[in-house]
Amino acid sequence: MGSDSGFYSVDQFSLDAKWLIDPKDLFVGPKIGEGAHAKVYEGKYKNQIVAIKILHKGDTSEEITKRASRFAREVVMLSRVQHKNLVKFIGACKEPVMVIVTELLSGGTLRKYLLNMRPRCLDMPVAVGFALDIARGMECLHSHGIIHRDLKPENLILTADHKIVKLADFGLAREESLTEMMTAETGTYRWMAPELYSTVTLRQGEKKHYNHKVDAYSFAIVLWELIHNKLPFEGMSNLQAAYAAAFKNVRPCCDDLPEDLERIVTSCWKEDPNSRPNFTQIIHMLLHYLSTVTPPETAIPPHVFASKNPVFLPESPGTSALMTARDTENTTSTGNKLWGFCICSNNCY
Repeated sequence: MGSDSGFYSVDQFSLDAKWLIDPKDLFVGPKIGEGAHAKVYEGKYKNQIVAIKILHKGDTSEEITKRASRFAREVVMLSRVQHKNLVKFIGACKEPVMVIVTELLSGGTLRKYLLNMRPRCLDMPVAVGFALDIARGMECLHSHGIIHRDLKPENLILTADHKIVKLADFGLAREESLTEMMTAETGTYRWMAPELYSTVTLRQGEKKHYNHKVDAYSFAIVLWELIHNKLPFEGMSNLQAAYAAAFKNVRPCCDDLPEDLERIVTSCWKEDPNSRPNFTQIIHMLLHYLSTVTPPETAIPPHVFASKNPVFLPESPGTSALMTARDTENTTSTGNKLWGFCICSNNCY
């Protein structure tokens, strides 16, 4: 439930029964990630391999309220939208701790994938294909009136075969109707849109008006990074990058990009938010570019169309299939019940 201030109260927040998870059915395995607000574990829920995100409660009353609000907001957003390029929401529980359960994508983050490739770059069709996945996930979010606000490689997860990218971490996502009440100092500086800043904003976290076009800017930075496999604004601190983008209109160099691709990147990070394309337009531009670099005959053999009953190649295995396979292979493995994760000395933290 949203308040007029844009916050969700965990006390008032009521989770739909179909999303409510009994913590007794959760088994927590090894930690696979950690952020400022939560730790993520691999685990099991009803014999399904899942990702279990356990949110830190906070130490002060103010922290507890903010983190409970963040939890409630993320659950509401996850439960509202479903798309093949959004991490699948499985359920959540509030007690004994705040937990969010999603599908487990074993391909790791886009950040880790790119780091492992350096100094090599992705093939251009692969980079643009990943960008299309991201754009389609964002189009879905925006169609539901949701702004992600924290689009960056750390929040983009790959499937096990490294062929599909999905958006994750909706902790900072907000309904667009509430943007006038948002603090601008959200997300990560290096990927954030300039309109989120002013001198006061950077110093004090001033509240500012903005809209869904902030995600288009972040997408441009991510797309640039996908193509170049370099950190944007290299050599600058996060704060220096923010000032350069906001007050000097500095952007990463695009001189070496093909003209069509340069047009996409530069249009998405324009200073004026209203001049940036929406994600439907971005998808069309990316598809057009792909059509110019990937001839149709190389992608689909001509004889496929000769049959009266064409046979389409099967899609790559979905996450659920991968989970089933892993579950079969690890039938002897054991986990730790959520109730006991605090005292487990081996896998829990």
